[in-house]
Amino acid sequence: MPGAQTQDGDHWEALPAGIRAQVDGYVLQDSLFPAVKLVWDAGRACGIGLHEAQRVVHERYVLHGARVARTPESPLDLESLTALVSGLPGRVAAIEAVWDGDTVHDWFVRLLAITDDPAEERHLATVYSRRDRDPAEAATEAGRTLADHLGVPFHFPGPDDPGYDAPRWRP
Repeated sequence: MPGAQTQDGDHWEALPAGIRAQVDGYVLQDSLFPAVKLVWDAGRACGIGLHEAQRVVHERYVLHGARVARTPESPLDLESLTALVSGLPGRVAAIEAVWDGDTVHDWFVRLLAITDDPAEERHLATVYSRRDRDPAEAATEAGRTLADHLGVPFHFPGPDDPGYDAPRWRP
């Protein structure tokens, strides 16, 4: 039999102290998904659904604020990107920017090195949206600069249209 429903403000207090400590640990490490899953799993008995779990964890992020060890941003400077591609197996044939997204970050751009022999793509950077930066513009600038430096093509098929259906680079 499910436990009694709690009011929104009581969801955090309804969780056992050990669970609350673990959730705060996840939040302080910027581990959103494990924190939400833990609140949801441990809170089902007291009526905490997925939406409530997300809200509880969001409130913990707000509470901890600057103490949260945010995932560092990928470097976009030429020196850093050049160092990343210099260690790749095979020749870099192109630099490509592609849209990606998730429920935490919304849409963001992944900057990739496309190699031949072995034919594969290697992640170089992830460019998230910020108040002071459009991810497509930042990825385009960094990707073009790197591609020009390497003497290879730069491909970003849909900088103005986030989505998964844009054509990928082909030699």
